[in-house]
Amino acid sequence: MITDGDVERWLREDVGHHDVTNQVPGDTEGRLVAKEGGAVAGLDAARAVFEYLGCEVRIPVDEGDRIEVGDAVLRVDGPAREVLRGERVAVNLVGHASGIATKTRRAVEAAREAEAAEDSSGASGDAASSAAADGVRIAATRKTTPGLRGVEKRAVAAAGGDTHRLDLSHMVMVKDNHVAEMGLDGAISHFRQRASFATRLDVEVESPDDAPRAAEAGADVVLLDNMTPAETERAVELVAATESEALTEASGGIAVADVPDYAATGVDVISMGSLTHSAPALDLSFRIG
Repeated sequence: MITDGDVERWLREDVGHHDVTNQVPGDTEGRLVAKEGGAVAGLDAARAVFEYLGCEVRIPVDEGDRIEVGDAVLRVDGPAREVLRGERVAVNLVGHASGIATKTRRAVEAAREAEAAEDSSGASGDAASSAAADGVRIAATRKTTPGLRGVEKRAVAAAGGDTHRLDLSHMVMVKDNHVAEMGLDGAISHFRQRASFATRLDVEVESPDDAPRAAEAGADVVLLDNMTPAETERAVELVAATESEALTEASGGIAVADVPDYAATGVDVISMGSLTHSAPALDLSFRIG
């Protein structure tokens, strides 16, 4: 949910205390136009900015839609001063969110294409066949811009990605430092006793042989950290051979170009911090008239 406080903070940062640039009389209309193709997102944030300024907003597309060069994704009418004050904030928000959505869509499509190729050639194992039936999820992480996590996570979801944890309360992640301090079994037991019955445990392992240990010790999700596709496939097979129902998650420096290789391993989730922390903004322009 975008609050007035969010909008006030964004505008205060851009407008400052003495705005002379936008002291323009009369009413006007403007439109936000795509200068390159991609998946659009962040429109709810842009709407909130302009409506806070007393402008009327019309949005002819839906979040996650594919847009092409020249498409108008938002139209606004109102006092010229307020339209111009909201312009840069809106362009920045939509451009940033759309860049995230565009990168997420590419990753999702790469995963689906890899799964389709795996199915057509005959899956390379029971684990791969099982995961392909449901479709591997492309997930974001908590590597988000402070103050913009909601905007960024919604952009991921709009493009068909999974938001993963929204904050620390959504799931317990047992990381390498926890394991170093308490051991794998001890760390899982420690957090299982303290977490709600409704809270999942995502347990990080760094070798295929530790994956089934984590599953059997009570992990709900086994995070396969910085493993190669071959190591990931081996870990997925080992977890599948246990009596656990744990999911498997590949993570650690995975780029869009790497997604097909990881999707073919049978892993359930591919987590990518780059979806939010390094997606290039989609090029958009705000035009008056």
